[in-house]
Amino acid sequence: MNDFQATADRVEIEALRGEFTDAAMMRDRPRLASLFTPDGALRMPNIPVELVGREEIRAGGERLQSQWDFFVQTTHPGTILLDGDTATGRAYIQELARTLDGRQGLNYAVYHDRYQRTAEGWKFTERVYEVRYLDTSPLAGTAPRAEQGSGANRTDATASPAPAASFADPASAERLERAAAALRAGGFAAEILDDAAAARARIKELVPEGASVLTGASETLRLSGIDEDINTGGRYDAIRPRVLAIDRATGADEIRRLVAGPDFVVNSVAAVTETGSLVLASGSGSQLPANAGGAANAVWIVGAQKVVPDLSTALRRVEEYALPLENARAQAVYGMPSAVNRLLILNAETRPGCGTVLLLREAIGY
Repeated sequence: MNDFQATADRVEIEALRGEFTDAAMMRDRPRLASLFTPDGALRMPNIPVELVGREEIRAGGERLQSQWDFFVQTTHPGTILLDGDTATGRAYIQELARTLDGRQGLNYAVYHDRYQRTAEGWKFTERVYEVRYLDTSPLAGTAPRAEQGSGANRTDATASPAPAASFADPASAERLERAAAALRAGGFAAEILDDAAAARARIKELVPEGASVLTGASETLRLSGIDEDINTGGRYDAIRPRVLAIDRATGADEIRRLVAGPDFVVNSVAAVTETGSLVLASGSGSQLPANAGGAANAVWIVGAQKVVPDLSTALRRVEEYALPLENARAQAVYGMPSAVNRLLILNAETRPGCGTVLLLREAIGY
């Protein structure tokens, strides 16, 4: 390889690394994914995230992005070692970030890279992210809310917020498919079914007879008949009837243990994002441990109206749409208001196959 070619290769690889940071900052996940070879990998063990292939990199990146309040990344030149049509290298990263759930900090990290010359130019075959320094002290700054990008790269945060009425409208087939693909990329099993009747039949296939099953306090389960099937049908070891028979004043510990670790939890969610996150809200929090991983398996039945673009819209849906409806129900049934005292956000399934999301093409519940 002559000196001119080596210099050109180094310049192109450095530009590739700069393009990665620009795509991340502009929240252009399709462009970021295109910087990898078709079977390229992005690995971040400290998160932990491992994304292989352009579609996983795009969907996984969008899922992470949906959690940001703000994110700033700068890349500093590192090493490049050329070896014909392949190369290795390191790039040095500084990042400032705050997520919507309040996590924040400053970190310095290293990307350990492998590159490949292709017909489209140099591409990443692998980026492995290693954090070298992390400071989680509160950040004093804020992100301006006016413009974060322009044109095609303008973020969803600058778009007009979805009106509350739209939270009752079923998502399109395309949006359901996008949500299902993102969920699968995060380790969830995801199926798209026609309606609640199909979900009711599918539950009988997914949950074996005799299993201990906890159902959430869900209008979706009640309206679909799934709650009745599980809690009164005699097919399962139903947890909820057992809990209702225990005196709450003297049996609080027994109740807590029963609801925390069943074989299955069957529930709905307040929202599912097109980036692959599930959002559950609760007044008491009693049903959240099983949904968070205490149950050996989980199945969530989700009406099409609960699909939203991102996490910030999901949180708005909880406060502006689901809470008022649940508040009215709680007042009628219990004589007291409801509240969002606990929130559970599931961004990935660490035990692939243990969490199943049944997305319905029809709207049901709230």
